[in-house]
Amino acid sequence: MNRLRAVAVLGAVAFSLAHVGSPDTIFEGQAGPYPIRVVVRTPGVVPGLADIVVRVTGGPGGVQRVTVLPLRGGLPTAALPPPDTAHPVAGDPNLLSAQLWLMSFGAYSVQVTVVGAAGAGSVIVPVNAVATRRLPMDRPMAVGMLAIGLFLFVGAVTIVAAAVRESVLPPGQLPDARRRGIAWVVAGLAVLLFGVGLVGGKLWWDSEDAAFQRSMYRPPAVTTSVMDAPAGRVLRLSIADSAQFRRGWTPIIPDHGKLMHLFLIGFGDQPALAHLHPRARDSLTFDAALPPLPAGRYHVYADVVHESGFSQTLADTIEIGRAGTETWTPSDADDAWQGVAPPRDSGTIRWERPAGLRAGDELELRFAVPGKNLEPYMGMAGHAVIARDDGSVFVHLHPLGTIATAAQLVYELREPGDTVRGRLGRRITERSLADAHSAHLQRTDSVSFPYAFPKSGRYHIWVQVRSGGRIVTGAFEADVI
Repeated sequence: MNRLRAVAVLGAVAFSLAHVGSPDTIFEGQAGPYPIRVVVRTPGVVPGLADIVVRVTGGPGGVQRVTVLPLRGGLPTAALPPPDTAHPVAGDPNLLSAQLWLMSFGAYSVQVTVVGAAGAGSVIVPVNAVATRRLPMDRPMAVGMLAIGLFLFVGAVTIVAAAVRESVLPPGQLPDARRRGIAWVVAGLAVLLFGVGLVGGKLWWDSEDAAFQRSMYRPPAVTTSVMDAPAGRVLRLSIADSAQFRRGWTPIIPDHGKLMHLFLIGFGDQPALAHLHPRARDSLTFDAALPPLPAGRYHVYADVVHESGFSQTLADTIEIGRAGTETWTPSDADDAWQGVAPPRDSGTIRWERPAGLRAGDELELRFAVPGKNLEPYMGMAGHAVIARDDGSVFVHLHPLGTIATAAQLVYELREPGDTVRGRLGRRITERSLADAHSAHLQRTDSVSFPYAFPKSGRYHIWVQVRSGGRIVTGAFEADVI
């Protein structure tokens, strides 16, 4: 069990942080009157150059300019630098691209502004800027730099020896044996001195490399367990690495009114999903009533958002030894689960499946619920969970994309005076509750999610909506090439 848990944690380190194995940030929404889709491809190193792609998907025509601006905080306390202009992509007038430097670790945001015939509109897209990989040096470059370094080293020693041997002689006079001997001695000392400099440089380089590796993002270690209780079995998630969890990321805040969105995903002949919202026993321990899931091994993913705007997914695995037989009383009214997934489609929810699914393609995953009017489910038209069958990819999607709504609120609501931890979180909680109570949808029987599968393979997709006061879950499978 410990080995499986270690594999899961290391896998999470290798793939990404906010969601697993799906590193791109995707947002679909409004920049004022302009509907847009924004894709941010982070470099995986900091400092690093992020690729920004903006697609204007409709609205009033006559878009004149699209700009992007990286922001570290919310409302600025000083004059902002000028934004970068996104340039049209050849062959598609509605697609524009730009590049931005992400200079420091932590929670960032990208402000996208569209200027056109209907005026200007802006939207903030939250992005995590962390190092998740260490770039290797290209072999030809390493060989070239070694050759240049050797040339400079030999050249420097030669210059020192020549200076001692000939610099004080009159033109045309040859150095005698004594001066040549002194030149050789000084050349040896130069080799020693320059060698010490090279060793010092190597030690400095190794120190910088070690510091960078220490700064690379590593998700906090968590442990999950199942406990028996009078009211039924309880799933407990405990954050074991409290220092890593708290270091620089600030307290967690509610997203869609929940401190944590926890997913249990079981693969095999009968894939299963539980979408739970545990209650916090303390700042590091969370409990949820365990649904009567089939016995088996489950991947555990827990989404949290911090008051800094940083979002991350905690990962683990757990073995459920027996199927539950007790009556399930959920810990939260929005908890839901499905123990048996049909091989292709769910009867209640129908996937309007694209003709082909290719890794890297921007897709609009649209699902219809015939004869039903959708109601807000935690403030959204629906929620989707996508997982590769080996657990290497996991993402919790909304119609807005992969972003956490609470992270977006951090940048929209943060004020210069928010220097006390918890102050901004309370304001975001109040806003989230107000939005959840006032949320309304136009009469619709479908929901869509923007996404790009990061790599080929077999995927499981679960879609959850609310209709008639109950949560409806649809399960699907997809082969991505």
